[in-house]
Amino acid sequence: MTQLFGRERRRKRIRKKIKGTPERPRLNVFRSNKHIYAQIIDDTKGHTLVSASTLDKEFKSKAEEKMTRTQAAYLVGELLAKKALEKNIKKVCFDRAGYKYHGRVKALAEGARKGGLEF
Repeated sequence: MTQLFGRERRRKRIRKKIKGTPERPRLNVFRSNKHIYAQIIDDTKGHTLVSASTLDKEFKSKAEEKMTRTQAAYLVGELLAKKALEKNIKKVCFDRAGYKYHGRVKALAEGARKGGLEF
């Protein structure tokens, strides 16, 4: 059995409690050093319903040249909320995937809330 440390341990602990259902799917966040990715997932079917990231064409058309990573995360949150509302998804449960709720993760969540998602 492998031993988990830090973020992976927190991620496993969070995922025991959070399940995405068709009525309330799970909003999952992944952040790398350069980019941030967000998905809305229905765990009962194992399908990704909506996704957005800093690599999307829609994001790049809205992004400014001198944008911080936190500002980019906020914009990704708004973009994800817009796509989710088009598919009639209004309520989600937020899965921070073991990341602390500050900085880019918090900015993405605030952008999604401003865009119209409830969690």
